[in-house]
Amino acid sequence: MKALVTGGAGFIGSHLVEALLKRGDKVSVIDDLSTGRFENVAHLEDNPNFDYVIDTILDERVVADMTAKVDVVFHLAAAVGVAYIIDNPLKSLETNIKGTETVLEKANDGKKKVVLFSTSEIYGKANSQPCKEEDDRVLGTTTITRWGYSSSKAIDEFLAFAYHREKKLPIVIVRCFNTCGPRQTGQYGMVIPRFVKQALLDHPITVHGDGKQTRCFCDVSDVVRGVLGLVDEPAADGEVFNLGSDEETTIDDLAARVKELTASKSTIEHIPYERAYEEGFEDMRRRVPDLTKIRETIGYEPRVSLSELLERVVADFEK
Repeated sequence: MKALVTGGAGFIGSHLVEALLKRGDKVSVIDDLSTGRFENVAHLEDNPNFDYVIDTILDERVVADMTAKVDVVFHLAAAVGVAYIIDNPLKSLETNIKGTETVLEKANDGKKKVVLFSTSEIYGKANSQPCKEEDDRVLGTTTITRWGYSSSKAIDEFLAFAYHREKKLPIVIVRCFNTCGPRQTGQYGMVIPRFVKQALLDHPITVHGDGKQTRCFCDVSDVVRGVLGLVDEPAADGEVFNLGSDEETTIDDLAARVKELTASKSTIEHIPYERAYEEGFEDMRRRVPDLTKIRETIGYEPRVSLSELLERVVADFEK
């Protein structure tokens, strides 16, 4: 298979590129390095099945040229991370909406399959847990920047479904839940690498809010395995899937586990959301994926426990 990975120098993208190359596929990457890092794929430069372009997916000519040469497009290029989105709201909306429209349009020219990476942010602050793919979305006011990201990714999904229904473009949508692992940076608000870095430096481990909110963290290797299972499964065409782990933990417990694992002298401090992000910031108390659909479709089960995931991230930072 010849694959294009947009955002392939990013955290998840670089792991997906490695997995595709490992199974013998040819892989091209486009990334503008706004949140990705060339270091994530630099070790692949000598692989004859790998090539890359440093450019934006907003460049229609480049996207058209690269898409024409492949069989499938894994579309990961997007503004990511709560902190980044709040600091760059206009760029985030432009990249997520215009960029995805460009990718889908050019893929449709040759009816190239698209795997669209979406997000658990789609569900907003819905009280119904665990989140099912067909659940209603519950969002806050448009004055809260966070919900712009959720809305932009929802538009991406609407666009993908429209291309599939009207133009018969083969698509698969995956909604990733809190994906973590080696190479992830805490620079844009991702909690596990931020906690680990703070703990290793004996800096205060800063928990946003009261710490009683719960999340489910999934190792990137499980996410990549799930994506590859879906792209090879005909029954997944035209469908959307939750992808992640359903092992739930509070953020307070997460901070305590990181502190213990690193033998850190750090204190655990709680700071209000308004200080961490913006005035009026809203968060959800629980976010748990219902994995029934992906289990029934490809037999997916997350293999990496939270404990093992934390050990992998700590080892990566120490290295």
